[in-house]
Amino acid sequence: MWNDVRATWALLVGVGFMMLGNGLQGTLLGLRATMEGFPTFVTGIMMSGYFIGLFAGSIVAPKLVGRVGHIRVFAALASAASIAILVHGLYINAYTWTLMRLLTGISYAGLYVVTESWLNDRASNETRGKLLSVYMVIVTLGLGGGQFLLNLADPAEVDLFILVSVLVSFGLIPMLLTARPAPLFETTDKMTLRQLYRASPLGVVSTALTGAAHGTIFGLGAVYARQKGFSNELVSIFMASFLFGGLLFQWPLGFLSDRISRRYVMATMAIISVGLTLLASILPAGSMAFLVVIVLLGGMAIPMYSLSIAYANDRLVPEQIVAASGSLVMAAGIGSSAGPIIVAFLMSAFGTDLFFVGIGGAFALIFLYAAYRMRRRAAVDVEDQVPVFATGQMGTPIAEIIAPDAVEYVEAVISGDVERLDQQTETVEDQIERQL
Repeated sequence: MWNDVRATWALLVGVGFMMLGNGLQGTLLGLRATMEGFPTFVTGIMMSGYFIGLFAGSIVAPKLVGRVGHIRVFAALASAASIAILVHGLYINAYTWTLMRLLTGISYAGLYVVTESWLNDRASNETRGKLLSVYMVIVTLGLGGGQFLLNLADPAEVDLFILVSVLVSFGLIPMLLTARPAPLFETTDKMTLRQLYRASPLGVVSTALTGAAHGTIFGLGAVYARQKGFSNELVSIFMASFLFGGLLFQWPLGFLSDRISRRYVMATMAIISVGLTLLASILPAGSMAFLVVIVLLGGMAIPMYSLSIAYANDRLVPEQIVAASGSLVMAAGIGSSAGPIIVAFLMSAFGTDLFFVGIGGAFALIFLYAAYRMRRRAAVDVEDQVPVFATGQMGTPIAEIIAPDAVEYVEAVISGDVERLDQQTETVEDQIERQL
């Protein structure tokens, strides 16, 4: 694995800097919008622009990569993201900011597509899961570390906007200087959202509702914190706590869900999340107990996305897994785009504490729907569950580029190539054994 990490160090370093900028940017904009007196509902619409862009970009970016190549797309979209944040600093206007958030989302979707497909190409079957795990740790640490950069300057000035632009631009340098050739890129056929829902209703519903919760957390978290009177330092700690909890609990919960019924694990995580949101809404905001609850809430909420994806894949045959990834992105995109708008409306109408009510409501619906599906359909046998490997950022099509073995397996079955089929079966079995 470490040979693969050394071979892809330029990508990983570049992504790390870009995630620092992205983490800082999301919190900075929510905080600054509140300082500028943007209505909460308007801020929610503005912040949802990123998730709408991420959704749209995940559809458009693979086509761009296939047409002009990884490096050109990466350079163009990184430049667009760098320009977008500077426009935020120059023009303090809700309409302009919404358009720039949309552009930022499209840009980052493309950056994820390029990075994840490049890493996938560089890895072998034996090291792919581990390398993508390293990538996800870097992404999470970058997003979390970016929260603390909020304390380097006054959010009311333009300095932090410039810093984000510098970080994004700096992340572009290692990619452009790499001497290694870009990988080939192929897109796949898609399964419609309706077809996927018929195959895995809970997988689709859980992915969409988890997207709504994540969109609310990262779109409105800084708004909530500012309205509660948090200092800039406490805002950064509050936002980083969600990510720290996700990083802490991602692998233990994935490990557990591979060994018992994933549906029960998801239902348990959902009801625990509801309880934690209730605790967070009644504890003194900003207290140590409050922050501990936020870490635990992040630990339940963030991993739910990867478990939802894995659960959806449990209900699919191998040849459907790759095709279904686009619809899972669509489900997450719909949820993450709608979540901040709906919760922002509730916060503006009924008070700041509706922030946690909105998050808890999404997980309450997951729990109720999981309980309903348990009565309607038998669980997948544990031995037939798809192991939870590394998963990409919410709303990116990493599932499409992480599963080449499924395509190879299906092609071997169709062609009747027994030797190739045996090789693919052994490869998948070896991967599963290593991950378990």
